[in-house]
Amino acid sequence: MLDTSTISVSAPGSIMVMGEHAVLFGHRAIACAVDKYIRVDLTPLDDDQVIIDSALAEYFGSLNALHDDQRIRFVLAAIAHFQPALPSGFALKITAGFSHTVGLGSSAAVTAAVVKALAIYSGQPDTPEAIFTAALAVVHKVQGRGSGTDLAASIYGGLIAYTVEPREVCPLPGLPPISLFYVGYKTTTPEVLTVVAQRSEQHPALYEQIYQLMDKTCCEAEAAIKQQDWPALGRLMNIYQGLMDALGVTDANLAQLVYQLRSSPLINGAKISGSGLGDCVIALGQDSHLDVPFESIPVNISAKGTVRVN
Repeated sequence: MLDTSTISVSAPGSIMVMGEHAVLFGHRAIACAVDKYIRVDLTPLDDDQVIIDSALAEYFGSLNALHDDQRIRFVLAAIAHFQPALPSGFALKITAGFSHTVGLGSSAAVTAAVVKALAIYSGQPDTPEAIFTAALAVVHKVQGRGSGTDLAASIYGGLIAYTVEPREVCPLPGLPPISLFYVGYKTTTPEVLTVVAQRSEQHPALYEQIYQLMDKTCCEAEAAIKQQDWPALGRLMNIYQGLMDALGVTDANLAQLVYQLRSSPLINGAKISGSGLGDCVIALGQDSHLDVPFESIPVNISAKGTVRVN
């Protein structure tokens, strides 16, 4: 008889601390899970229906004939990935504790949560390693590329150092209080990567050197975190921001925000968090007296990764 008990999974959002762009070329990255969560509740059905209830879309279809809906393409790609092993249809309720418009890795979090729920439902391994492998395959299926850094942070939790190949996920001790600000718009990561790729074709050797400098900066930042040397980490964040600027992914609003944050003696360093051309800036430290004309997003590091909650 089909087990009709609901499978509930929670996955945290994530932010990049350092390693943007260079991580795609095999270099080091640092990211962390944050205390904003996406919850997925999967309830088995006794037929082949697939029902999805989320803020982005209401979906009704058949497990054996999924139809496309770009609004929930990561969810549908995850279902397709597990489809041969799924015992029957199901209802999937997705509840987000943060907006998908803000750069907190919502696509990675929902992918991680759905993949874990489907793995449990289909009797597949649901260790962090197994979930990461399946979720990264889903992301690559949807968008063609992606380092998986945000996935790793969301799945493993805490603060991590990460390398794509050979895959390495290393837990790091935590950070001091951080600040995160959203400039009010973002360009999707694939779009930003296309812009950078086009520019790099004009100066390929120089761009390769930028990525190598990014790697060295990130490795020194990892050492600073292990030593809890926050002034050094702040300086390295500022250096990395200069390299992001060299790639051409800093716009006027991001630059204004970065330099306003750095004007405070309570802020050790500030840089773009994510691929750039919009989205967020992360600062090491907090200053409630700064009059910053952008949305502040209160976040703390979440030690909890993607977990079953029932």
